[in-house]
Amino acid sequence: MKQMMTLFCIAAFSLTLLAGCSEDTPAPTKEAAKPSAQTAPAAAPEAAPGKTGKVTETMDAAGYTYVQVDTGAEQFWAAAPQFAVQVGDDVVVPEGMPMPDYHSKTLERTFDMVYFVPSVMVGGAQAMSGDMPSDHPSMDGGKTVVEETTVDLSGITVAEGGVTIEDMFTKKAELAGKSVSVRGKVVKFTPEIMGKNWIHLQDGTGAEGTSDLTVTTSASAKMGDTVTVSGVVVIDKDFGYGYAYDVIIEDAEVTVE
Repeated sequence: MKQMMTLFCIAAFSLTLLAGCSEDTPAPTKEAAKPSAQTAPAAAPEAAPGKTGKVTETMDAAGYTYVQVDTGAEQFWAAAPQFAVQVGDDVVVPEGMPMPDYHSKTLERTFDMVYFVPSVMVGGAQAMSGDMPSDHPSMDGGKTVVEETTVDLSGITVAEGGVTIEDMFTKKAELAGKSVSVRGKVVKFTPEIMGKNWIHLQDGTGAEGTSDLTVTTSASAKMGDTVTVSGVVVIDKDFGYGYAYDVIIEDAEVTVE
């Protein structure tokens, strides 16, 4: 490319995100993508710097577009919120978070390494604004924003030995790092965002900002299901891109009742 816009810098995903995706991204036994001399990799993969090249393969899955990019010196895979691109297009891929041995359930394919980035520049134009996919949980000031639900929340009882969703927020400091059980109804289900399924759970307790619990899991559920989720409470979780959660349960076990 002869011209291109100045790439914006992005904050690397927190290391806890990488840990949170550990079920889908086991630690690599060998280096899967050969970094350029500029990257000076340490023992663990680091965020890749911006690179330019031609797209040699592309596919869409679960709100993301995957592209294989040939820089002339190396080939690597990157993924960004879905955008329009074709084989042969010149692209610029900004720095992003490396995900070794990443398995996409939708594509039924394991990649040696994928760099997840907020956007990709195609032919000199920014492909995306850097947002997460449109169906990713919305955020406002660190609290989940959920449209008014039509799901009936009456008659939901607290799980045996468990806590309410309101408790999750009002007692988050004392619950942090502890395993809890929460019963509620699924008011939103979003599959395969960053290799996880995302559930919004409500039980009728709490007020605005304390009534909706976000859960990540490998299990499936559908809107309206009554479920019990069990897992470790994580507080003040920041995934980057402005997606931060006061309280979240990651890699939860989900039982549909």
